[in-house]
Amino acid sequence: MATTTMVVSPLAAQPSTKNKRRLFAEARQTSLQKLSIIFDHGHKNGNGGETTWCFSQVKGTLEDDVTEADLISCVEFNHDGELLATGDKGGRVVIFQRDPASKQCVPKKGEYNVYSTFQSHEPEFDYLKSLEIEEKINKIRWLKRKNQAHFLLSTNDKTIKLWKVSERDKRVTGYNTREEGGRPRDPTRITSLRVPTVRPAELMVEASPRRIFANAHTYHINSISLNSDQETYLSADDLRINLWHLEITDQSFNIVDIKPANMEELTEVITAAEFHPTECNLFVYSSSKGTIRLCDMRAAALCDRHAKLFEEPEDPHARSFFSEIISSISDVKLSNSGRYMMSRDYLGLKVWDLRMETKPVETYPVHEYLRSKLCSLYENDCIFDKFECCWSGEDQRLMTGSYNGFFRIFERGCGAGRRGELTLEACRDAAQRPRQPLRARRVAASAKRKKDEISVDCLDFTKKILHTAWHPHESIIAVAATNNLFIFQDKF
Repeated sequence: MATTTMVVSPLAAQPSTKNKRRLFAEARQTSLQKLSIIFDHGHKNGNGGETTWCFSQVKGTLEDDVTEADLISCVEFNHDGELLATGDKGGRVVIFQRDPASKQCVPKKGEYNVYSTFQSHEPEFDYLKSLEIEEKINKIRWLKRKNQAHFLLSTNDKTIKLWKVSERDKRVTGYNTREEGGRPRDPTRITSLRVPTVRPAELMVEASPRRIFANAHTYHINSISLNSDQETYLSADDLRINLWHLEITDQSFNIVDIKPANMEELTEVITAAEFHPTECNLFVYSSSKGTIRLCDMRAAALCDRHAKLFEEPEDPHARSFFSEIISSISDVKLSNSGRYMMSRDYLGLKVWDLRMETKPVETYPVHEYLRSKLCSLYENDCIFDKFECCWSGEDQRLMTGSYNGFFRIFERGCGAGRRGELTLEACRDAAQRPRQPLRARRVAASAKRKKDEISVDCLDFTKKILHTAWHPHESIIAVAATNNLFIFQDKF
């Protein structure tokens, strides 16, 4: 019986050119979908504006009866985010520590417990000038940790203090010269010598002042900033900036002095100053005229001549009585990478590239709807409020405060659209809905408003968010609202 063998050409088994294109298009579409899922997940949980923020904790009483001394005046995370410090108008510093269990649970929680509370500054009186010196804490800055203890700088209007915060969980017993209660023993009754022993004890956190830096500022201190060398720091008041060494308390070097010979010729004051995060010879300072100067300490001992001047030209057609007031910079912060710089004026945020002085590379309106209310804001002094700003750990998001308990978060690189802008509220209602997503708020500038918007005429200007802080590595933020500290986190 004859057998027929069928030979199939390898070319005949391949799909046609049309089918090839179709298969390639399908494979490409599948790959793009997978990449989109990966990108969206990272976008929503990492650097993106789609982060879902939810309430984590609130510290402080929620009652209406609040004393002036309890108002929070500064907020600051340490370099690893394990500790969070606040200062208040009563001169107290409260340190919160990250709850270890909150980092291990799934999903993670950004919860903090009270770690230490101490009185940093007391009210004083300058008899020479007959002036009272408030105990209010203006700034807190953490030093990078080098051993088991933590160190921080705190300042009021005149005096800067270096604090050591350490733990003690052991005690020494068996002294020869005193009793266990501390009462001295009669030397004549000591008949034998004992060897003191170290025994476990209840954990105690101690805060002790290690250095006091005083008598160097004629005007009120508005800024302190640690150098990247972790050995020196600067302090700035209205007219001068001084350079200190952490080990020397009785001597500082004046590196900027803008005080004119005749005070009637004074046209601007220093509003904020900060060291570069990586270059120990560079620092910036802002002024009430809306300018920022970058100085290089290698050029001269007295940095009266700046290396760069960052200033945005003013539109002459938009000039008004309030132009100089609202252009005054209340805060300036260099990015963690050191390439960019953020400045906050009354109405908005600006991001500058240190390599371009002529204009900001990004501008974010914070509450532009208040431009029509400047007259009433001037009458109630709100126009002089000093709002701070901060960067996220990866430098991709910005945060600053506003009125009515609102604070703004901006995602960089989103253009003029609103997708990268978010207005949230730190209020009691959020505390009643733990772990629930925060509702985005919107303000209507005109009389016509949508259902979910609040009219600009209904804003409460006594509820100011002046101080905010961002965790250096995670999506956890701290917002100071009068006497309360709100902690919000990404809904992991």
